[in-house]
Amino acid sequence: MRIAVTATKSDLSSSVEPRFGRSPYFLFVDPETMEFEAVENSNVGAASGAGIQSAQLIVNKGAKTLLTGSCGPNAFQTLQAAGVEVIVGVSGPIKQAVQQYKSGNLKQSSQANVPPHFGMGRGMGRGMGRGMGQGQGAGFPPSGPPPGMPPSGPSPSQAPPEEELKFLKQKVENLREQMKNISKRIEELEKKKR
Repeated sequence: MRIAVTATKSDLSSSVEPRFGRSPYFLFVDPETMEFEAVENSNVGAASGAGIQSAQLIVNKGAKTLLTGSCGPNAFQTLQAAGVEVIVGVSGPIKQAVQQYKSGNLKQSSQANVPPHFGMGRGMGRGMGRGMGQGQGAGFPPSGPPPGMPPSGPSPSQAPPEEELKFLKQKVENLREQMKNISKRIEELEKKKR
């Protein structure tokens, strides 16, 4: 069985990319052998429909499960209709994410976790306005459920302390990854400026 993982780079030592449709790479991994195929996502620069086109790529490559940080409703529906298990909220190193999946620590998501077109503009300077996404600032996920979408579970303050701790630690990891990506982009822009 092959699983697909959104990836910042084309190897297993890279991090899980938080965006699905505009992920730079998809890694198709055999979780038993850790053999993988890296596929560059040609939909990164799509004006629209990147999520659906990326979902079709995942389906065409035969993946039965997707691990990603976030997934919009159109891509989520496309993947579910094709029988692909979608797991959102995944972050950190890809090897670690695959191990968490193998050990049963990652659970299938019941719905998308971002509104439509959320990932647009995060790249800043790609003709997508000021790079502010859906008013969330540099592509950061909203702190609560997206507008018009029901919460995916109990809010952290309603959860038992051990679950709240796990939730908060995951949020810290997500923020670290976002800060790393922002710092990298700042460096790239500063090099271009020179």
